[in-house]
Amino acid sequence: MEFKDYYKILGVARTASADEIKKAYRKLARKYHPDVSKEPDADARMKEVNEANAVLSDTEKRAAYDQLGAGYKPGQDFQAPPNWDTGFEHAGSGFSPDEAAQFSDFFAEIFGRTGGGGAGHAHAHVKGEDHHAKIVISLEDAWNGATRQISLRVPQVDAEGHVSLGTRTLNVRIPKGVKAGQMVRLAGQGGPGFSGVSPGDLYLEVNFEPHAKFRVDGRDLHLKLPVAPWEAALGATIEVALPGGSAVNVRIPKGAQSGSQLRVKGKGIPGEPTGDLYLEIKIVVPEATTQEAIKLYETMARELAFDPRADMKGQP
Repeated sequence: MEFKDYYKILGVARTASADEIKKAYRKLARKYHPDVSKEPDADARMKEVNEANAVLSDTEKRAAYDQLGAGYKPGQDFQAPPNWDTGFEHAGSGFSPDEAAQFSDFFAEIFGRTGGGGAGHAHAHVKGEDHHAKIVISLEDAWNGATRQISLRVPQVDAEGHVSLGTRTLNVRIPKGVKAGQMVRLAGQGGPGFSGVSPGDLYLEVNFEPHAKFRVDGRDLHLKLPVAPWEAALGATIEVALPGGSAVNVRIPKGAQSGSQLRVKGKGIPGEPTGDLYLEIKIVVPEATTQEAIKLYETMARELAFDPRADMKGQP
């Protein structure tokens, strides 16, 4: 999809203050509002102006847009990188797909994934607003539990109404057995309260870093297990290292085939309930790089009389 330059749509500089954005929006709204405008494309232009204003008039959306769109030009091909919003703190829990669909696909691509914010409650005796952020942790931290220092990007506005990103650092305890998508609650770390009322909470949505060996599904782990031909043919017991530093002995049944799956119950990520470990057998054939290896393969070819394509014979 094409990148939308919201600043260009409103006709303001990227350094525009909140008041300048408000004035530009009001001017364009008077020009393109369908009830009064005589412009032939008034409906489309008004929708575009509304979308730009919805982003640039909101501190959190504007900060996210500024960071993600840095370096892009209008009409340039654009796709939000995976997990681009990791560590971005925002108020509220985000936009539903239906809410994001009110505007363009470009808007939905960005704000259908992350929080859009909101000013919160500005009257007295109200608890501070809850904040949210996405964090990425290692599988090992989920397995064992850990305490990690994380840095969150926090939108902030100066006295002139200019938006920028600040940083705050927190020590976070990662619970043992946490799942992807689970929320870790930090009490009192959200928005400030009013008139002495307690602040809101900060909810961290846990996601996993890609792992070199394991694929995670809930608390279940999936692993492609390399097996030698003789281990598959004769059966064997193989030690499989687990993310937490321990290992489990797995019995490979005699005659195992590539693609077959073994389940080791209770050897996934710890929790209630503990996940399982699923092993997909992958038979790895050694190369015949020596004369001895070549002779072994030649002997196998003569003695085993094995045809792996026997069931294909006679087929058109």
